[in-house]
Amino acid sequence: MTTDILNLKNEKVGTIDLPEAVFGAKWNEALVKQVLIAQRANARDPWAHVKDRSEVAGSGRKPWRQKGTGRARHGMTSSPIWIGGGKSHGPRNDKDYSQKVNKKMKRAALFTVLSKKWKDGEVKVLDTLVTEAPKTALLSGALRKILNMKKGSKRYDALLVPSMTNAIVFRSSSNLPKAKAIDAASLNIYDILNHTNLLLEKDSIAVIEKHYHA
Repeated sequence: MTTDILNLKNEKVGTIDLPEAVFGAKWNEALVKQVLIAQRANARDPWAHVKDRSEVAGSGRKPWRQKGTGRARHGMTSSPIWIGGGKSHGPRNDKDYSQKVNKKMKRAALFTVLSKKWKDGEVKVLDTLVTEAPKTALLSGALRKILNMKKGSKRYDALLVPSMTNAIVFRSSSNLPKAKAIDAASLNIYDILNHTNLLLEKDSIAVIEKHYHA
């Protein structure tokens, strides 16, 4: 599996062999769906929270004596049936939504998605993603050429994968609409599927292959 290496001027500067294990996997929709749902669930941070009867303000004093008033008996005003009392069966922020997925499944799902991107022609390999200076305008101009963007289009819809953490790449892409930079060792199927185009630095391919033990 051989593909061209491009520079930031969208010119061919060489070729590279892509590892079959990473970019030649068969599509497995069920696996991708399972891992994607687990990833989103594990990122979920429950914030909705209601107070139960032990958390609302107020004393534990009995509102009136048990017998002799003609009224219904009550133990405390924090009861859920009282106005201002605790809530029953409401959302709690201690709920755990996490799902377990083993490393082998995560790796297989990642390679499946990368292979699908490659087969669909949505993967491009660049010699470098680093511009002369950490300026959005420089990266923007380069991406417009590489992605063949139409005049007036503002959505770059690209995931940039440098071979290592690079402040220039991350800073230059931070203000581009629908563009994101991510470390090669931090790839995940949500970010890949959430962007149409995948732009890889040539050295990031070896990092991916080594990090995920292809």
